[in-house]
Amino acid sequence: MDTARPWPPLVVASVLTMVCAVAAGVATSAAVTELTRGPTGAELHAAAEREVAGRWRTWASGRVFPATLPYSAEQGGRERASRIGISPQAACAGAVDSRAAAALRRAGCEGVLRATYIDALRGVLVTVGVVALPDELSAARAKSAFPEGGEPVPGLLPLAFKGTLSERFTPSVRQAGTVRQAGPYLVLTTAGQVDGRPARAAGEQRPAIFAFASEISERVLADLSTPRMPDCGAAQWQC
Repeated sequence: MDTARPWPPLVVASVLTMVCAVAAGVATSAAVTELTRGPTGAELHAAAEREVAGRWRTWASGRVFPATLPYSAEQGGRERASRIGISPQAACAGAVDSRAAAALRRAGCEGVLRATYIDALRGVLVTVGVVALPDELSAARAKSAFPEGGEPVPGLLPLAFKGTLSERFTPSVRQAGTVRQAGPYLVLTTAGQVDGRPARAAGEQRPAIFAFASEISERVLADLSTPRMPDCGAAQWQC
């Protein structure tokens, strides 16, 4: 019976070298393909979500809260609310009533931006608050801490500026509130009259005069939460 002879060491070494070279070539090819391919749909979607979630930090305050915001007038036509001022603070605590603050804390609140506007007739003040949460689910959960029937409490605290028409805009003046949510953001409003009268002394309620607050908040929310197509070559994108 013939006995198979073992391969010479040189042949074995050559074969192993060839196998290793082929494996290295395959690995290199795979790495080059991974590095040079374009982003997948899932990666683009994730990049868009990250960009939206970071807007409250990366956008200029005047972009989050424009100098004027359009709304529908009671008597028809279009008018514009004018911004009085923007808070330099972004802490979650102190921006809402304590009961609501606890809910925001549990939801992982990252910051609250506030600005106060006055209507075109200069009789109604509205503070708009942008609440940044970690993600859409957290924002949806936090929304339940705020009434959706127009009640201002528990809700956003008014933002007053000394020496302006808003200086008497205190918590007791609040007469209406709203809450809206999209993506990782809540946008809250609280509204009252310029004359500083407490809500309990305002007499017959006129909810129509505060209706524009919801409209301008929806504009702020839409700008913040609408995704853009990622530009993976730009520095602000992480694709």
